[in-house]
Amino acid sequence: MTIPCRVLMVYPKFIPNSFWNYTEACELVGAKYPAAPLGLITVAAMLPKHWDIRLVNRNTEPLTDADLDWADLVMIGGMLNQQPDFIYLIDLAHLHGKPVCVGGPDVSSSPHLYADADFQVIGEAEQIMVHFIAAWESGERKGVFIAEKFKIDVTQSPMPRYDLIKFDHYLFIGVQYSRGCPFTCEFCDIIELYGRVPRTKTNDQILAELQALYDHGYRGHVDFVDDNFIGNKKNLRTLLPRLKAWLEERDYPFEFSTEASINIADDSELLQAMKDANFFGIFVGIESPDPETLVQMKKKQNTRRNIAECIHKIYGYGMFITAGFIVGFDTEKGSIGQAMIDFIEEANIPVCMVGLLYALPGTQLTRRLAEEARLHKGHDLMKVEQAGDQCTLGCNFDTKRPLRDILVDYKTVLGHVFSPTAYAGRLSRLAVMLDRSDRRRDLPDGDMRKRLGGIDSVHRIMRALPEVREPFWKTFVEVAKTNPGALRYIVMLMALYLHLGPFSKHVISEIDRRIAELDGMHPVRAPGSSARARPVKATGNNNRKNEQVSAVNS
Repeated sequence: MTIPCRVLMVYPKFIPNSFWNYTEACELVGAKYPAAPLGLITVAAMLPKHWDIRLVNRNTEPLTDADLDWADLVMIGGMLNQQPDFIYLIDLAHLHGKPVCVGGPDVSSSPHLYADADFQVIGEAEQIMVHFIAAWESGERKGVFIAEKFKIDVTQSPMPRYDLIKFDHYLFIGVQYSRGCPFTCEFCDIIELYGRVPRTKTNDQILAELQALYDHGYRGHVDFVDDNFIGNKKNLRTLLPRLKAWLEERDYPFEFSTEASINIADDSELLQAMKDANFFGIFVGIESPDPETLVQMKKKQNTRRNIAECIHKIYGYGMFITAGFIVGFDTEKGSIGQAMIDFIEEANIPVCMVGLLYALPGTQLTRRLAEEARLHKGHDLMKVEQAGDQCTLGCNFDTKRPLRDILVDYKTVLGHVFSPTAYAGRLSRLAVMLDRSDRRRDLPDGDMRKRLGGIDSVHRIMRALPEVREPFWKTFVEVAKTNPGALRYIVMLMALYLHLGPFSKHVISEIDRRIAELDGMHPVRAPGSSARARPVKATGNNNRKNEQVSAVNS
C-alpha cells in the first residue's frame, strides 16, 4: 500500500551580508540568485515517486501560508550561513502544525542547534533516507537518522530533480562529481563531513545529469561544486575527454567552473584536458603567504611550490582564479597585511575572499581550541542580530595575537584589495595573461550571460558605482584592444564588483565597530609597540585547496 505525502522542501535564506551573496551581479543579467539548491533537489530524488513535492527557495521567492497549509511534511536543508533563517523556519512550520525534517552540513555539524525539529538526518542522505521514509510511512513522527561516515557510494546518488527548480532564477546551476578531499587542513570541515578519500560518480552519471540539464533547455554556466575537483585524478582523467566529446556533439551548451587545490598547476596534461572541456574558472584556497602559518594549519602542500607562478600558469590555459585568504592564525607573529596584499597583487587574482579565521564546528581547529580553553561559548551559533559571515564574525575564539592588531591588519587588506584602482589593475594584468585565443567566443542561445559583456554593461556598472568610472573604463578599453577574447570574463568580474565594492565597505565599517568596542575595553597601545612579522616573499612556496562546503544534502 502506498501512502501519499505532500512534502514542502524549503531552502533557507542565506544571511544578507555575505561575500557570496552577489545578487547585484545576478540582477545585471536578469537572475535572482547565484546558485540553485542542488542538495535539496538531490534529496527530493530520494523520496518515493508517489509523494508530491514542492520546492521553495527563500532566496528567490516568498514562502506563503498557503505553501505551509498545503504540506503534510516540511523538509529543510542548509549550511552555516543559512542558520538564522533555518531555525526560524522550524518554528514557523510548527506554528502551522507541520512536522519538520532537517538535514544538511550545519545540522550534521551542530545537531544540538536543531533539536526542535521533529526529524534529523545527520550525514550524507543516500541510503539513510530509506529509513526515514519507512519511519514516516509507519506513522512515526519523531526520529534521528545518522549515516555512517564516509561510507556512502556516490554512484548510487540519484539524478537530481531539476524539474523542481526555475532555471531563470539562477546565475549558474551546480552538479556534483565527487565528495571529499585528500588534504588535512586544520580549519576545514570538508574532511570531517565527507572524508579524505574522494568518492566520485561514474562518467555516465555525470553525462546523464548534464544531458538532463540540456533536455530541460538550460544553457550556460555549470559549476562542479566538488570540494576538490582533482581529489581523484585517476577517475577525472577518464571523465574529461568524454566531457569534451559530449560538448562537441551538442555545440558547447555549457561552460564550467569548479574548486580545486593549487597542485593542479603541476599537471599540464590535466590543465589541457580541463581547457578542452570548456572550464573557465577555478576557486582555490590560498589562506596565507606565510609558510610557517601554512605548516601550522596542516596545509604543507601549499609550501611546496611558487604559488604566483602556478596561478599564472593556469591563466595561460584560459582559466581565471578566484581565491580564499584568512587572517588570524596563531602563528602570525605580527602584521601579515602587507605580505598578503603583495601576494594578491603579484598573482593578479581579482576576486579574493578575504576572511577572519572562523572555528567551524567539528573541525580539528575547533577541537584544539576547545582543549586549550580558547573557544568562545556559542561559537557555532549564528545569532540573527549578528548575522554575517567569516568576514565580519571571524575569530570566534581567544586569539594569540592581540585581536585589535588582527582586525587592523584585516581592514588594511580589505581596504587595498577592493579599492577600485587596485581591483581594475588586477583585471588588466589578468587579461594580459588569460589566453583565450583558441576558445569559442560566442555563447549559446539561451545563456543569460549573453546580456553581459558589452559596453552597455560597463556603463551600467559605472553608473551604479561612479567611483569605478575611470579605472574600469581604462581597463575595458585596454582589454577590448589587446585581448578581446578575454573581454567577456573581465566584464563579468567587473560586474561582481557591484557587490564586492559595497560589501567590502560594509565589512570595514563592522571591523571599525569591533575595534571601537575593544578600545572601549582596553587602552590602545602606543604606535609601534606591536611586534612585526618577518618579511615573507610573496612568491614564496605556497599551495592551497578549496574548503568551500558543498554536499548532496546542503
